[in-house]
Amino acid sequence: MQDQDYILFEAYLSRDLSLDDIQIFENRLKTDLAFKDAFQLYKQTSNFLEHQIKNEEKTEAFKKNVEDISSAYFNKQSKTKAKRINPWYYSIAVAAILALGFFVTQQFSNPVYSDYANYGTMDLTVRSAQNDVLNKAEVAFNNRNFKDADMYFSELLKTDNNNMELQFYKAVSLVELNKYEKADALFDVIIQTPSVYKNKAIWYLALSKLKQGDEIACLNVLKTIPKDSEDYKQAQQLIKKLK
Repeated sequence: MQDQDYILFEAYLSRDLSLDDIQIFENRLKTDLAFKDAFQLYKQTSNFLEHQIKNEEKTEAFKKNVEDISSAYFNKQSKTKAKRINPWYYSIAVAAILALGFFVTQQFSNPVYSDYANYGTMDLTVRSAQNDVLNKAEVAFNNRNFKDADMYFSELLKTDNNNMELQFYKAVSLVELNKYEKADALFDVIIQTPSVYKNKAIWYLALSKLKQGDEIACLNVLKTIPKDSEDYKQAQQLIKKLK
């Protein structure tokens, strides 16, 4: 489909076409199967967008965003016949095109580690005489300098080997460094030890398996995540994508 076809779809749905143009449009629906299929998909997407944007505040913000997009998107397009169409319809068309692309990508793309590894900013709760090393570990990890972070965690664990928090972040660093055997072994230790990091370790062990390309092992680990885990919902979504 051409960009102008999507604009035409929106104009038709918004009843902004002339009677002659409506007749031409509906005749094309009868004779052009690809055009008809694209229109049906567009209509479904348009309905979804309308459902999602209900209150006035969100609508106004949405309008501004898509109008900005449409301005850049169509600034080189022909302005002849389309001049009769409300500019807002261009914006809706762009939004639907973007939404279609997003849905297709989400539907058919394989899940990857980076989609789920959202560990955010690390803020270590542990404090000791090694505060300088702790600070360096935090800075290195938060800057995604996992090689240095791993080194600092190893140093800290020499004097605090049972600290589950340090072990967890060291394991995550090892996954990022593709040192899977060491990472998975450390996750197993955390999982076998009662702590607040147990469920999180299960989740990241599954992600480690995902990064390694072992989807069967990933699924098996995901199925052990308890319902009260904060990662349970994501785990169920990932299970569906892997099946």
